[in-house]
Amino acid sequence: MNFATIKFHDVSNGPGVRVSLYVSGCRNHCKNCFNPETWDFCYGEPFTKEVEEKIIAGLDHDYIKGFTLLGGDPFEPENAQVLAPFMERLRKRFPDKSFWCFTGYDYEADLLTGKKGDLKTVMRILKCLDVLVDGKFVEELKDLNLLFRGSSNQRIILVKPSLKTDEVVLWDEKTIV
Repeated sequence: MNFATIKFHDVSNGPGVRVSLYVSGCRNHCKNCFNPETWDFCYGEPFTKEVEEKIIAGLDHDYIKGFTLLGGDPFEPENAQVLAPFMERLRKRFPDKSFWCFTGYDYEADLLTGKKGDLKTVMRILKCLDVLVDGKFVEELKDLNLLFRGSSNQRIILVKPSLKTDEVVLWDEKTIV
């Protein structure tokens, strides 16, 4: 897997100051995507053990609220295979930090059904997440007033309660995650 960039002090992709990993590779190709260079799976640099250690070091500060995965798309099968063990490692190491992920895929239709890659691998990642922002960016539904998403079709899902109840539970600004 390749990654496009790592932001060690990101305040745009989840609440608080976060470390964000932008993975490379996305098949959605949303019209007017804010990061089209990340569509290419070969873009950027290889995601190595040394890169993992840099992310861990970046997270190891009290002022860092959490970690965010985006891209590209973390749930592309090529990316998910690499990210699942890494996310489990991060969750174990930082149990009190929040973990967010952005995907162009639909939580119920694509991720929970196994239509997008190996279901076991997808579930390994989902179980590490607190919040999932799902859905393709749709230019016609773009709304600059939305918090943490670009178009009104995208949802901010609380993953743990959604998995527990088997119904989508949405995040709102009052939810601390």
